[in-house]
Amino acid sequence: MIYEVFMPALSSTMTEGKIVSWLKAPGDKVEKGETVLVVESDKADMDVESFYEGYMATIIVPAGESAAVGAAIALIAETEAEIETAQQQVTAVPAAAPAAASTATATQVESASVATAPASQNGGSPNNGRVVASPRARKLAKELKIDLKTLKGSGPHGRIVAADVEAAAGKAPTPTVPTGVSTATPAFTAPVAAPAPRPAAVPPSAPVVPGQQVPLTTLQQAVVRNMLVSLQVPTYHVGYTITTDNLDKLYKQIKSKGVTMTALLAKAVAMTLQKHPLVNASFVNDSISYPASINVAVAVAMDDGGLITPVLRGADQMDIYSLSRAWKDLVDRSRTKQLQPDEYNSGTFTISNLGMFGVDRFDAILPPGTGAILAIGAATPQVVATENGMIGVRRQMQVNITCDHRVIYGAHAAAFLKDLADLIESNTQSLTL
Repeated sequence: MIYEVFMPALSSTMTEGKIVSWLKAPGDKVEKGETVLVVESDKADMDVESFYEGYMATIIVPAGESAAVGAAIALIAETEAEIETAQQQVTAVPAAAPAAASTATATQVESASVATAPASQNGGSPNNGRVVASPRARKLAKELKIDLKTLKGSGPHGRIVAADVEAAAGKAPTPTVPTGVSTATPAFTAPVAAPAPRPAAVPPSAPVVPGQQVPLTTLQQAVVRNMLVSLQVPTYHVGYTITTDNLDKLYKQIKSKGVTMTALLAKAVAMTLQKHPLVNASFVNDSISYPASINVAVAVAMDDGGLITPVLRGADQMDIYSLSRAWKDLVDRSRTKQLQPDEYNSGTFTISNLGMFGVDRFDAILPPGTGAILAIGAATPQVVATENGMIGVRRQMQVNITCDHRVIYGAHAAAFLKDLADLIESNTQSLTL
């Protein structure tokens, strides 16, 4: 029996995927549930596992190339004797026409499936009791004769990584990546050398050749598709000036404990959304959809181009210190493309902050599937009239909310911004509770 390996749909918006690397070469033995390749979807790199046991017969789409979702990218032979037959089938039918190839070999090839390791798995899987582990962890477990089913994973979402296997064998874990970077996908082990300090959202400058035409990355293509969808939504903008003296004072007090300004702003927004559930809602199927939780997404520019929005899920229920740790983990893993889809596409409200660049105000484009996004400018000293009628200097920032008018009306947006300003200006200490 010969099985086709298809390009899987790793997210609801994915139409094609780029093969980052093949972990199996032609002739290699393939175990059921074993990772065979790494695929770059819209905004993350994900392991793809085989549902079948056999031998990697031939690779149709090599690493570095893309294929449409559902297209055949490799063939797995059930026995070694069938490897040559599978290779002949690929030679006989041009790889440029995957649909025709599938039709021509329909009587000879049984369609097979591949699966990604879901984010919700916690060491095991509902699919035939498979264990979710990185390829390096599986290799080590085999060498050290460790049963993966007996281990509890310490990787993202309970995934078993090499350090877990080494710990079970009584060996000191071998450091392969810097602290804070996930080891879930060895194909993207981060370099030990740290990049030069720069603002977190700044992509590095790349040499530009005059007259050169550079294709968009997969991530940039995903951003383009999302923005085109956003243009179909009737939106409007409402601005507000917020005095940040108390927020700045609180930040200086707790900065040494690992708290970031991003976390403080996300916490303030989440607490305000508790009072304004409509601003956390979205337009779905001619109705208003109220999410079960407040998930604050924060826009982050990627080093290689494009934009991603890591999500702080249940931000209103987390204390500021846990929120800051969660945010650091999300940013670290987004830089190495290790986020699971629900960690960047489950936001119910979005923040875009360009204040670190000195931008005083701007309009943000509404992300698909949400009702509002808040654009935050820099906090700068301003000469103002004080409450007692005198002239004083206050640090102020401009915020500008973009709303879907099908869900949120102007009065709703204004009330939300007023309550957000009251929280930041007069009730700042509540952010630490």
